[in-house]
Amino acid sequence: MPELPEVETTVRGLSQVLRGRRIARIEARRPNLRRPLPIDLGQRLTGANVIALRRRAKYGIIDTDRGDSLVFHLGMSGRWRIDPAQVEKHDHLLLDTDEGRRLALNDPRRFGSLDLLRTDELARWNGFEALGPEPLEITADELKQRLAGRTAPIKLLLLDQRIIAGLGNIYVCEALFRAGIDPRREGGSISLVRLKRLAGAIRDVLVEAIAVGGSTLRDFASPDGELGYFSKSFAVYGREGQLCACGGRVKRLVQGGRSTFYCPRCQR
Repeated sequence: MPELPEVETTVRGLSQVLRGRRIARIEARRPNLRRPLPIDLGQRLTGANVIALRRRAKYGIIDTDRGDSLVFHLGMSGRWRIDPAQVEKHDHLLLDTDEGRRLALNDPRRFGSLDLLRTDELARWNGFEALGPEPLEITADELKQRLAGRTAPIKLLLLDQRIIAGLGNIYVCEALFRAGIDPRREGGSISLVRLKRLAGAIRDVLVEAIAVGGSTLRDFASPDGELGYFSKSFAVYGREGQLCACGGRVKRLVQGGRSTFYCPRCQR
């Protein structure tokens, strides 16, 4: 599933093609993904100029000069393709620019979504309203406040989008490893000193992953077709039974239905 670095990589790739361009044509090739597509998509976007592209949590946002924003979520298998040689079966949305460029939203499993919203109402949209702060911006003090009194494992709390928005399983595992925190530890019991290490580890892991295009697992690739290389830097994720740098063995456990990878020697 594309996580924050993959969505950020996607937004940056799309920006090179879309920002400052006029949408000449848009075609929905099916009526729905995870939920129905906006029925007025073509009417509201055709002829509009794209003024900005940005990200909120795991959502990408395309802002236009008409005061509309196209919000996309890549779900489990979604990705945008730039200037595809041919339209494929799972290209569910086509967007052509005045420059003659084409973007295709490809989503074989159709767990993604597309919503068209008024830009000035985005903060009140139900998809955004309850989201916590961005992980690239959160401070240890804010993290301490949000975890206060929580008895759930820190791993599960970091995946809760209401506490911190945009973190996924891969990068939580890697950040907890770098911070030396056991994923089973109660969130509210972690000291401010250790949370400072965790906040820094979260930022470092995400920045490094964005720099190399994210992690290519299963279906994800950036819009230009390039694969992400952060998976080659995994310290614990997907490495059950392998040696950690400390000489211990990486272990796997299941928390909230998700696999957690950690080193019992390094993480306390």
